[in-house]
Amino acid sequence: MLVVDDEQDVADLYALRLQGEYTPIVAYGGREAIEKMDEHVAAVLLDRRMPDIHGDDVLEAIRGKGYDVPVIMVTAVDPELNILEMDFDDYLTKPVYEETLLQTLDQHVDRDAQNPKLEEFLGTMSKLLVLEDEHAQSHLDEDEEYSLLKRRASKLADELEDEVEDLESIVRTHESIHRGSDQ
Repeated sequence: MLVVDDEQDVADLYALRLQGEYTPIVAYGGREAIEKMDEHVAAVLLDRRMPDIHGDDVLEAIRGKGYDVPVIMVTAVDPELNILEMDFDDYLTKPVYEETLLQTLDQHVDRDAQNPKLEEFLGTMSKLLVLEDEHAQSHLDEDEEYSLLKRRASKLADELEDEVEDLESIVRTHESIHRGSDQ
């Protein structure tokens, strides 16, 4: 588990919270995160706003090097429609509490190895949920990318209904994760 945040106290706190369930590796910035990323990392908690290398660029570097691990954005940056194009698996707005961190990671870690379509569905749902929590529905309905993503989520849900035995339970749990900043 790679925990990336330029605020050392925050990164250390997340690592401490995860220690019982995971083996955290801490990076105090984007450059250090890219250096520490390797095949042993099972997931990444990634801050967006960092002074050396922006989290969006770190995410792009991770994906560009072929790492297909869950990346959870953990950030104080309120989500805008530009997140629709980003290749992350979930988006949590700070402050994020231990229960939310663990619940989110439980939803993603190792799941992509079991069913890549389910991981795509959960990532798609996360983007929709965080945007719907932050923006007026009328504003979102006007955006073509948002509409395409919503249709993709619906199609994936239909396909997964026959493939995944407990899909309804997984969806309920995923929807119950508090992604907004008003925790």
